[in-house]
Amino acid sequence: MLNEGTEMIGYCGYNCHLCAARSEDPEVRQRLVDGWRKLFGHEMYTAENVKCDGCLSNGQVADKQCRARPCAKERRVTNCACCEAFPCEKLKPLVSPIFFATEAEYNLCMRQFESRPNLTKILIQKGRSPFWVDR
Repeated sequence: MLNEGTEMIGYCGYNCHLCAARSEDPEVRQRLVDGWRKLFGHEMYTAENVKCDGCLSNGQVADKQCRARPCAKERRVTNCACCEAFPCEKLKPLVSPIFFATEAEYNLCMRQFESRPNLTKILIQKGRSPFWVDR
């Protein structure tokens, strides 16, 4: 599908090199759009408007409302994590809320929701290793 060997990490930390929005094949992009609708509720994308060259390029980008990309370019940082203002409100819609929590907030409000490691461990114990686990 894509050349996964050539790493392209977006300003926000996304793995752009893994994203099907970079595919030249509209059928691949349509499957991506269908998946995003199912998994994330994104309704604004189509196979045509999701075509993206990655935010590090000077080409087409899918997320026209992204505020992190223009900010990072203006600040001339290679990645938002390199910015002195990280994390900022421009990045908030794109990353996990964990970056915005204090340690006390994390311990009180978020730690209990770390379900993936627990569920993965139980699945492995039951002999139902998920596809994302190294076998």
